[in-house]
Amino acid sequence: MMHSSRRKPVLYFKEENRSRVFFGILSRKCSIFKLFCVCVVIGFASLLWLQLSCSGEVPRRGVEDGTLPRQPCPPERQASATDDPSWGPHKLALLIPFRERFEELMVFVPYMHSFLNKLKVRHKIFVINQVDHYRFNRASLINAGFLESGNDTDYIAMHDVDLLPLNEDLDYGFPDQGPFHIASPELHPLYHYKTYVGGILLLTKQHYQMCNGMSNRFWGWGREDDEFYRRLKAAGLQLFRPTGITTGYKTFRHLHDPAWRKRDQKRVASQKQEQFKVDSEGGLSKLRYSVDSKRELTISGAPCTLINILLDCDLNETPWCLLS
Repeated sequence: MMHSSRRKPVLYFKEENRSRVFFGILSRKCSIFKLFCVCVVIGFASLLWLQLSCSGEVPRRGVEDGTLPRQPCPPERQASATDDPSWGPHKLALLIPFRERFEELMVFVPYMHSFLNKLKVRHKIFVINQVDHYRFNRASLINAGFLESGNDTDYIAMHDVDLLPLNEDLDYGFPDQGPFHIASPELHPLYHYKTYVGGILLLTKQHYQMCNGMSNRFWGWGREDDEFYRRLKAAGLQLFRPTGITTGYKTFRHLHDPAWRKRDQKRVASQKQEQFKVDSEGGLSKLRYSVDSKRELTISGAPCTLINILLDCDLNETPWCLLS
């Protein structure tokens, strides 16, 4: 009897241990299930936030005021065609004067490729990258891009890499009547004077040749657009701008961060006096450069041509191409 009475506590403890194990396993399963549910919710919320933020539904500090670049949405809706003949007989050469602004470029190329596809504009994007040791020369790079753009394009866009169009009513079509200034003073977020022709300007190749391109004398930032406005007038070309655009200064997104990306605004030697003069002889005909290399690239599914350019400078003509 004594032996039998000792068995009952042993059996009781075994059953109690089994209960604890069973409920422990059940508790772990519940915890794992809860953790799985939490992960699913977090993942869904993250995807929803990404979709809203890249589409512009969620305001982001530093993006709305133009101080930081907004990342493009995933290109699932991006059209694959870049040269569809059914879109028309004309093809745009998008010329991007460039140096060391890769953050903007990573946003710009896929965005503009998708934007122009939506407008059914046949196009080719050229990144004209200055790789020499001279100061940045936007005008000379555009001249070089014009000469390197090939015979399969018949009009150009002089396009800043930090300016993205937001309104699909903007016309990037062939400007047969005359130069078409898309980033007009009424729409550009920063520059509002009447003679401004920078940012985004469309020209047929014939019209650009009539102007002998842009002046090569402008090293550093600024003034080359003002000189080109005078060339347009001297060539007898009428300047056209968008009409019926109601988005005002919110028509474009400006990616430039002035605190982080300092512009070269220095005026060296006689540059202060020369910057306001008309260069009646210089331009395409006097451009001196060489192509260091040329590569076909794809950025987030968007194709572009990278042309590394070495500009040449006559120190007797423009000693301000170097900073002492």
